[in-house]
Amino acid sequence: MRLLPASGRRATQKVVIGDHDGVITCFGIKKGEAMPVFKTLPGQRITRLELGGALNTPQEKIFLAAGSEVRGFTKRGKQFLSFETNLTENIKAMHISGADLFLCASYIYNHYCDCKDQHYYLSGDKINDILCLPVEKLNCITPILACQDRVLRVLQGSDLLYEVEVPGPPSVLALNNGNGGDSGEEVLFGTSDGKLGLIQFSRSSPVHKWEIRNDKKRGGILCIDTFDIVGDGVKELLIGRDDGMLEVYNFDSTNDPVLRYDHALSESITSIQGGCVGKDGYDEILASTYSGWVTGLTTEPVNREGGSGEELKISQEMQNKISSLRSELEHLQIKVLQEREKYQQSSRSSTAVSAVPAFSVNDKFTLNKDDSSYSLILEVQTAIDNVLIQSDVPIDLLDVDKNSAVVSFSGCDSEPNSNFLLATYRCQANTTRLELKIRSIEGQYGILQAYVTPRIQPKTCQVRQYQIKPLSLHQRTHSVDHDRPMNTLTLKGQFSFTEIHSWVVFCLPEVPEKTPAGECITFYFQNTFLDTQLESTYRKGEGFFKSDNISTISILKDVLSKEATKRKINLNISYDINEISVNHTLKLIHPKLEYQLLLAKKVQLIDALKELQVHEGNMDFLIPEYRCILEEADHLLEEYKKQPAHLERLYGMITDLFIDKFKFKGTNVKSKVPLLLEILDSYDQNALITFFDAAA
Repeated sequence: MRLLPASGRRATQKVVIGDHDGVITCFGIKKGEAMPVFKTLPGQRITRLELGGALNTPQEKIFLAAGSEVRGFTKRGKQFLSFETNLTENIKAMHISGADLFLCASYIYNHYCDCKDQHYYLSGDKINDILCLPVEKLNCITPILACQDRVLRVLQGSDLLYEVEVPGPPSVLALNNGNGGDSGEEVLFGTSDGKLGLIQFSRSSPVHKWEIRNDKKRGGILCIDTFDIVGDGVKELLIGRDDGMLEVYNFDSTNDPVLRYDHALSESITSIQGGCVGKDGYDEILASTYSGWVTGLTTEPVNREGGSGEELKISQEMQNKISSLRSELEHLQIKVLQEREKYQQSSRSSTAVSAVPAFSVNDKFTLNKDDSSYSLILEVQTAIDNVLIQSDVPIDLLDVDKNSAVVSFSGCDSEPNSNFLLATYRCQANTTRLELKIRSIEGQYGILQAYVTPRIQPKTCQVRQYQIKPLSLHQRTHSVDHDRPMNTLTLKGQFSFTEIHSWVVFCLPEVPEKTPAGECITFYFQNTFLDTQLESTYRKGEGFFKSDNISTISILKDVLSKEATKRKINLNISYDINEISVNHTLKLIHPKLEYQLLLAKKVQLIDALKELQVHEGNMDFLIPEYRCILEEADHLLEEYKKQPAHLERLYGMITDLFIDKFKFKGTNVKSKVPLLLEILDSYDQNALITFFDAAA
């Protein structure tokens, strides 16, 4: 969605929207009613819509990307451009600057000038968005690509000028103040894990201006705009998130952004714009959402006159608007009943043809670094009736505060290769978005399936599948600490670069599916739960994997040899185990284990302390430590509830580490595991390290 520039000094702006049916709709608002300007015929799904025009003139030409084609329309709806790019993939991102057109498919960037090919670049990971610094300010073309591997790539022609690491996978880019700031080099970025930042891209090196972490655990950022909604001469930041949160930030005296206003919508915000739409003289924030709603938040005061007591009079204009909406709603209800009756009659006729109603599901399955859990977000254009979750690997379902659905669990077979989890979420009326959180166990891999059933007739269901990978808690990073004690796994054999890359894709998340360019590649990973790290370097015929956690090496060894066996490839596997790394990993686990044991101990005491408090009437006789537990009881119980099986998971990791340490020496120590668990129950770090050293 975009707002066209106002055609006159006193005129309001027109809204133009491109949708999944390939339709462009342009409308204005007059006396609270949407007045259509033009509407195009349906076609391929529109993936991007941007405004353009000659440099330093009002940007009022409408450009859209659908499939591999770019089309242009005037503000009156007349088509003046149809450009078939011949890209092999659909266009995912687009930016327009005068006669220059910048397009991106999944991995490919193309620059056209007057529809003639100029430059080309193949990215190392998926491209989510593209932007070009303002040519009129800098007198040179500087495209910036937002890539899935947490990197912004700055190009010069067909070459990479430099790259900038950002704190999450960047999903959207926007020019600061709409023009790149005073220098024209300032770019805002939003990430899919909800972080926001500003970077100045000078010719030589980037400067990080500021960054906002997502402390409130809100959704990923899908759209950004800058607009002076307060009217103080300084533009505010308008942010739209995938959990429906709309945020307005302004700037304090040190030029750092501060959240001033937020508003919750019920579904993901696909675009956000500031402008004057509904009434001349009153600015608005306009947001479009996934299922096709357009919502306006206005600065116009609601005209209410204070009556006697609590009563408030509604203005005549508002009354007219309400009665108009009521009649429109009644008309729609009658139309639905008529269509339902028509469908029932046709389904009973002898010539009836069964048709499954189509609906699209917007889904996202991402690893959260903060709590080492996966977020599964499912969004449907119509209300969801229920969602069935099925998994053939052990996973935990965690509580989500925003989730109002009722969950029920079904019993699973104890047979091998059967279900480990069957859970049904029954949604309340008008729920179009459902967010789930799961936590997996490294080394246990398989498929998680979501069966989504919306409230439509006849009943239909869509199945979505998500891979739980062997090293599912690892996240891509761009650097590792080379001073840590590392264990090395070396593979050699008759395999191609493409084959070993496909094995790494199978084992680890956040690896691009496309085989990287060149003959050799290195990826770095960090375990979000333990902070251990993994370095993988591979090429045709050989692969090297280094980690400070023996269990990571053990999982890789087992999975890679199984994958090679499937393809009848002989592997020569060797490993170099560093004994010091075991104690190093135990020290990384120590603070987490100590904290969880203390939390469990405090939670066990709460009931007894509450009983004492009731019996004695006050807490004065308790020692400060116990008084503190009672005061924080609700918080402790909430935290304990949010982290089910956390302690068992840490016990499991220590047990795996113990078994893996001796497995590489050719010793089976499973008989000593009960003794290890006893030591963990009366945990002491030194006693545990001594046990690990003495078990040989």
